[in-house]
Amino acid sequence: MIEDIRVDPAVSALRPDFAVLLMDVRGLRNGPTDDVSRVWLAEAAEKATESGDPRVEAWREAYRAFGAKPQRTRPSVDALIRRTPLPEINKAVDAYNAISVRHGLPVGGEDLARYEGTARLVRASGDEPFEVVERGEPAIDHPEPGEVVWRDDLGVTCRRWNWRQCVRTRITEETVDALFILERLAPMSLEELRAAGDELAGLLEDVTPGIRVTSRLIGPA
Repeated sequence: MIEDIRVDPAVSALRPDFAVLLMDVRGLRNGPTDDVSRVWLAEAAEKATESGDPRVEAWREAYRAFGAKPQRTRPSVDALIRRTPLPEINKAVDAYNAISVRHGLPVGGEDLARYEGTARLVRASGDEPFEVVERGEPAIDHPEPGEVVWRDDLGVTCRRWNWRQCVRTRITEETVDALFILERLAPMSLEELRAAGDELAGLLEDVTPGIRVTSRLIGPA
C-alpha cells in the first residue's frame, strides 16, 4: 500500500518544497495513555517548538495559499504547540504528538483497517464526504473546492492538509496496523524529517517491541 500513496501534482505545484515521510507500522499493541507516554508528552512540551518558528510559519503560508485562514483553522502543529499540557489520547497518538511539537512538523496517524483504497493528497472538488461528530452525533461535512486534503476511496480523511482528521480512520486503542504521515515544508531539512521519523519509530517500538515498520519518503517536486 505504501508504494501506491501519491501526492497530486496540483498540491506539488502549490508548494514545490513539500515532502512527506510515510511510515507503515504493523503489529501495534496500542493502549491508553500511561506513565511512559505521559513522560513523552511532558518532555516534548518542555522542548516544544515556538509558535513563531519559521517551520511553523511555513505551514501558515501554505494554508493561505489555498484560501484557508490559519488563525481560524490552525495547522495541526501550530494548534498543538499552543496547548499546555499536551492532550492525552492513547499511547500511539501521544507518541506522534510528542514528535510533532518537538520537531515543529505536522504528524498524523491513520488506522489502516478503516481505510478503503490508497491514501492520496489532493486538492478537493468540494463534494467529498468528511465524517465528523457534531453535538455528539455523527455528521457529514465537506471541504471547500481547492482545499488540500488527504483522502481515500470513501472520502476525506484529513481536511486542510493536516487541520482536522475524520472520525472513521483515527487511531484508537484497538488499532493494530497504522499509517503515520510526517509532513515537511522548507526550511525544515529532509535530514530532520528523517530524524523525526526515526524518533517516532523508537517510541512506537517502546509501545510494541517487534513492530514492523516500512517507510517511504516522497520528496519535493
